[in-house]
Amino acid sequence: MAYSMPKSARLIGTGLALSVLAACEGGFDYDFRGDVGGGLDTSDAALTATAKRPQPDDRGVISYPNYQVAVAQRGDTLQDVSQRVGIPAEELARTNGIAVDAALRQDEIIALPYRVAEPSAATGGSGMVTPPGGVDIAALAGGAINNADTSVQTETLQPVAQPPKDAPTGVEPIKHIVKRGETAFTIARLYNVSVRALAEWNGLGSDFTIRENQTLLIPPADPAAEKKAQQTAATSAAATSKPGEGSRTPTPPSASQPLPDDSATAAAATLEPPKGPDLSKEQSASTAAMSYPVSGKIIRPYAKGKNNGIDIAGDAGAPVSAAADGKVAAITTDADDVTILVVRHPKNLMTVYYNVADVKVAKGANVKRGQAMAALPAENAFVHFEVRDGFDSVDPAPYLK
Repeated sequence: MAYSMPKSARLIGTGLALSVLAACEGGFDYDFRGDVGGGLDTSDAALTATAKRPQPDDRGVISYPNYQVAVAQRGDTLQDVSQRVGIPAEELARTNGIAVDAALRQDEIIALPYRVAEPSAATGGSGMVTPPGGVDIAALAGGAINNADTSVQTETLQPVAQPPKDAPTGVEPIKHIVKRGETAFTIARLYNVSVRALAEWNGLGSDFTIRENQTLLIPPADPAAEKKAQQTAATSAAATSKPGEGSRTPTPPSASQPLPDDSATAAAATLEPPKGPDLSKEQSASTAAMSYPVSGKIIRPYAKGKNNGIDIAGDAGAPVSAAADGKVAAITTDADDVTILVVRHPKNLMTVYYNVADVKVAKGANVKRGQAMAALPAENAFVHFEVRDGFDSVDPAPYLK
């Protein structure tokens, strides 16, 4: 059986299915923190302090060593930005994938295709933003890139002249060019930052809408918070005792009791060994709340914040069955046309079946436990299975035992 694990970013599609479902019901956290498999989780990012965006000069320009951006003011169009920075509106439009006459949101980021005069006292600024002393910029930026999908292309940055000594300090953010099918939520999870911080840095609206070819600045971590977290971790590690430290070594049984004689050993060997339990009968009589959706091998276990479900590999075309009685709440696909099926159960539970084919049920249909709803695809024959209490992912193991 050939199996090739798809990139973790594809598991973002689970969130798309549930966001469609929640859009009809309200009360859903569209940030979806801690809820989608494969390492694109923002539950930790929601607790991680990110640096504040530097203040622009009077033109709206923020200048970093490797690029410059302009920050739109209330009521701006590209023509207004063009007049302030001295770059033709058509070039700004081409660089940012936006119409020349389009209205801009307050604080929206406009990437500049080339450098303009550095902020100075004359423009209401103090120069290029430079990293604070003692901060490992490569580590801060590299961590985000390492967590990202390798298919995402970020711009290669070229070094420029050194800034003046009185320049403001701050970590240069990664520039991300929005690709077709991406959302603010998938990009936030991609770089392990909160969608709220992404919105604040880039002046996104309350609906977090972004457009293809838009330039987004990825909020960097707050160096002070990073240092404090490292110090806390080091202190905790130092306070942790070594395995077995402080424990008394027990006396081995052989030192206190004599070994049995040979006759007793021989008699014990002649006894008939006890019969093991009939596992097939136990499984058929299982009282577990749910059954496994696929007959196969678990190739990736549940790990909160890394894989918010279990991945089960099986034979291509094998049935994918309902884990429990319920009602089909959503059938959708992600940006890669991977099919996702969601079933609602009593007690506010839902199950998610990601990467299925040949769906045999319709939205709104009632399904029974063990009823075949779909099949494993011919390629990548596995299903990503999640159990959710409301919209919070939980370990499926207790429901399947």
